[in-house]
Amino acid sequence: MLVENYSLLHRNTFGIDVNTRYFFEYNTVEELQCFLQCSVALENELLHIGGGSNLLFLSDFKGVILHSKIKGITCVKEDDEFAYLRVGAGEVWDDFVQYAVEKGLGGVENLSFIPGEVGAAPVQNIGAYGVEAKDVIYQVETIEIKTSKHKTFLAAECDFGYRNSIFKKSLKGQFIVTYVTFCLRKSPIFNTEYSSLREKIASLGNVSLSAVREIVIEIRREKLPNPKEIGSAGSFFMNPVVEKTLASKLKEMYPAMPMHKVNEGVKLSAGWLIEQTGWKGYTEGCVGVYEKQALVLINKGGGTGADVAKLSEKIQQSVYEKFNVKIKSEVIFV
Repeated sequence: MLVENYSLLHRNTFGIDVNTRYFFEYNTVEELQCFLQCSVALENELLHIGGGSNLLFLSDFKGVILHSKIKGITCVKEDDEFAYLRVGAGEVWDDFVQYAVEKGLGGVENLSFIPGEVGAAPVQNIGAYGVEAKDVIYQVETIEIKTSKHKTFLAAECDFGYRNSIFKKSLKGQFIVTYVTFCLRKSPIFNTEYSSLREKIASLGNVSLSAVREIVIEIRREKLPNPKEIGSAGSFFMNPVVEKTLASKLKEMYPAMPMHKVNEGVKLSAGWLIEQTGWKGYTEGCVGVYEKQALVLINKGGGTGADVAKLSEKIQQSVYEKFNVKIKSEVIFV
């Protein structure tokens, strides 16, 4: 269905009141392919969105916003250890996680309550509490925008990185995800390395998929605002990864600074850095920093994308001046 001059107010969790020239929503791969060959698609800039939970609209969009309603969760193959679930890109991410947990399949329980839809998972390589989408993705089915043809990417071809993938780098804007196949364990291996998760699970005495899911949801509800009440995009900034030499210097200066070794260097806590520079709970007009989590920028109502962007720049500058560390936005500016 193609709609002209469509309001995006309820299509982005920040609650930014902007319009798009055209909005196209499709239910099948065939509908998408047909649309990509029509004049409206060929003559306008295209932007595909999911739940709108990782976007900051700075102004009206002059082209076409596309949205998938491709649904369905199907077990396409299984063996003694794994089940492979093929999931439509339009499925709500947390609905899929709940489905996997209820079926006794492990791998995505730490990713409970992350907003958005399944199609965004491989693009963003979403992650939380020591788990990333790349850990469970088997393959990604797509349609190439230029040719309208199918192309399937195996996980190894997706060039996954921290909140990153080939779909955000060399192939940015060239493919639309239609289905994602996940490889989940029939006998779960639990990842509870994060202290907040480990402590709560230890108090239960017995670890299960449903217990991990419930605890993750509880923690996320404590830290993050409900987008139905307060506009936000969840975590606005990515945790920065710095070289070991800089990390050592910072640890000497700030012994309490949280650090985590990764392959690329040392990962710091963006939330901690922002909090130390005094931004937590700060308000500037209609926007601000969430009082319970410094990583979260909020729109209290009536704020614009430009207001949020301006505040984010101030925060980035202040963190750099104090710690010599650059923090980058996880949210996509449109």
